[in-house]
Amino acid sequence: MKIKAVIFDLDDTLYDCTGSLIDASRRRAAKAMVEAGLPCTEEDAYQLQKELTEKHGPYHLVFNEIVNKYHADNKLVNIAYKAYNSSEVSEIKPFPDVVHTLKELKERGYKLFLLTVGVHERQEKKINILGLKPYFDEIVINDQEIGLLMEDCICNLAGRHNLNLVETIMVGDRVREELRIAKSLGMTTIQMMHGRFKNEPAVNECDKPDHKIKRIFQIPTILQLRNIGKTPDKLRILAIGGGTGLPIMLEGSKTYSKHLAAVVTVTDSGRSSGVLREEFGMLPPGDARNCLVALSETEEQERELYQLFQYRFNRGSLEGMSLGNLLMTALTDITGSFEQAIKKASKILNIRGKVLPSTLANTHICAELEDGKHVEEEFNVRAVGKSPIKRVFLKSNDVVPLPETVEEILKADIVVIGPGSLYTSVITNLLVSGIRNAIRASKAKKIYVCNIVTQPGQTDRYKVSDHIKAVIKYLGEGVLDYVIVNNNIPRKDILDRYQKEGAEVVLMDEGVYNLNVNVKKADLVEDLNQKRILWEKQDLLRHDPDKLADSICRVYANLPMLAGAKHLTE
Repeated sequence: MKIKAVIFDLDDTLYDCTGSLIDASRRRAAKAMVEAGLPCTEEDAYQLQKELTEKHGPYHLVFNEIVNKYHADNKLVNIAYKAYNSSEVSEIKPFPDVVHTLKELKERGYKLFLLTVGVHERQEKKINILGLKPYFDEIVINDQEIGLLMEDCICNLAGRHNLNLVETIMVGDRVREELRIAKSLGMTTIQMMHGRFKNEPAVNECDKPDHKIKRIFQIPTILQLRNIGKTPDKLRILAIGGGTGLPIMLEGSKTYSKHLAAVVTVTDSGRSSGVLREEFGMLPPGDARNCLVALSETEEQERELYQLFQYRFNRGSLEGMSLGNLLMTALTDITGSFEQAIKKASKILNIRGKVLPSTLANTHICAELEDGKHVEEEFNVRAVGKSPIKRVFLKSNDVVPLPETVEEILKADIVVIGPGSLYTSVITNLLVSGIRNAIRASKAKKIYVCNIVTQPGQTDRYKVSDHIKAVIKYLGEGVLDYVIVNNNIPRKDILDRYQKEGAEVVLMDEGVYNLNVNVKKADLVEDLNQKRILWEKQDLLRHDPDKLADSICRVYANLPMLAGAKHLTE
């Protein structure tokens, strides 16, 4: 059934409660307990709250344990709770994407409701400060001391507005509270992965949220996909590339699909991949390794696997070798083939999706340069300072695709080409004729994602049209359905940093409009203030995983593109 209404939780769903309010609440509680006789400093009482919550989780009776630790009077527990839950509210703001997402949902005809639990005066004050009242059909504040059960609140709300709960989605951050109750009532659930409860496991398998998101702007896309019958268990997304771009694409796409496939290049010849390739006669494992990490089930797993797989030995005979590449080498030796090694690693890591090489042939990418010279192997094709690339080709003429890779291309709903190093990560896959022919034959929406910056040695001075023309040259005319281009130009100080490395922003140009392709523009740049995972050796300006995957799914679902937090545009 189509979704017609959305019920939102407030704290850590529409604004950063954990970051902006919880800390202040802890300090108030610490001060109140010490003033009431707790024999320690306010800082000690504050730090102890943090430590106990981190150790035992958000539901632990922190104040009870603190009182017991210091053998204090039990009345301090109530004093602490009163201070913690006081109506005092510091300055708070909605998450950057909230207002335009609520507007978009209203424009698309959804009924919107806010259901929040807490001390009534305090919750009302938050809502007023956030300025969210105009966007909801009704706001319900359920007082945690004298209010109804959450289940009754939802049912009463549904009754007042004639809602069918099967056609209603609940968006919240707590798996064991509002999301569990919503699931029990037959609703679809979306967990906002933010705050104290983001890693909270469901008590029962049936209580697991239907979707997990990091950004509010993902909700309209999820609803539209559901309404056209493409829930995560039915939407098949296949991405072709390698290097930096492919794991970023996969990481973001996990929100929308349980059937992800990554087609990776096998022509890498640099660093430890090149050494292992030469010494063991195996295909280079680096790109497959990165994709396996990106497809791991949870964000925590992904972070831990990244640290483990990317670890490089810095001394001895293994100096420069990555642990992930060594693992893939061992699995290739054990299973007898690179294909089986990837499958075994996928099983061990319990990944969500498939990682498939474009071919099992031991071949290299080669290039003819504008000055007439020929170079072989990826390391030389991407070398800085040489003449520009005129054309690329594979060293072997008889390279055949992996049959399973062809099958996945033909089954896909969306085939994404890029982002990634234009020649050595993207086009090198298209040089395998069976891959190229499968993409042409596929009924999927074919989307090329243009790079944000040029890559020294490959695409110096390339504009958007140059990237598109290069892909069309090897894929064929009339195959691409859409091209997605970044339209968020970062600050000058950020650009200066990349220009020192020889990288320039890829700009739109008039030549794009002569290529007979449907170009969509969107803000795709990652948040440069956040700590970043560097999947590859070069630190280039990159796509944001969530923005990128959302844009691709918006194109597929025929939704307007996001152009930043201020406005929605085509």
